[in-house]
Amino acid sequence: MALTAETESRLYRSLRAAAGAAAHLVALGFPTAVAVLARPGSSLFSWHPLLMALAFSFLMTEALLVFSPETSPLRSFSRKVKVRVHWALQLLALLCALLGLGIITYNKHLNGKAHFVTWHGLTGLLTVLYTSGQCAGGVLLLYPKLMKNWTLAKLKLYHATSGLVGYLLGCASLMLGMCSLWFTTSVTSVSWYLAMLCPLLTSLVIMNQVSNAYLYRKRSQH
Repeated sequence: MALTAETESRLYRSLRAAAGAAAHLVALGFPTAVAVLARPGSSLFSWHPLLMALAFSFLMTEALLVFSPETSPLRSFSRKVKVRVHWALQLLALLCALLGLGIITYNKHLNGKAHFVTWHGLTGLLTVLYTSGQCAGGVLLLYPKLMKNWTLAKLKLYHATSGLVGYLLGCASLMLGMCSLWFTTSVTSVSWYLAMLCPLLTSLVIMNQVSNAYLYRKRSQH
């Protein structure tokens, strides 16, 4: 029997809610697993994977899920409050990323190793630089008068699109990190594949959220 439009809509919302809930669990679970694996404090390097996992798996994911209509923990709050929380989480993510980058750079210096010679290192550097620019660009949304020739709606669209690119870069950096010798030595077999699925799942959820927000905005303009 064919599903009615209302039933399909409910099913779709339920699936999005389930995917969003899974993204919340993964966003927290992945850096927790990395913390257990890295044992922060056991070495200088041990802080690098934890800080990067916190930045791009937990803080940045939660900063974007704040705007999810199905799974945001702040659904009942005003958009102004959500924007402020988004800003706070993004700034924390940037601080963690900058600290993680500084630690791995100093650690390589102490051990006489070359800097940014792997795909993981290069992608990580690009991601941190891009995230810094994205946070700086977000200031324009707080003070849109600085861009007199741009409408607020257009600024929001470009910020969301460029933010998605930055988030995907972060996920790619995490996945490349899981291909490193340190990670593959410690995590093997099925556990490695499950770990790789974590950034894939959250990136799919975030992409769906951004695309739906874009389609909603397009409909509201007509």
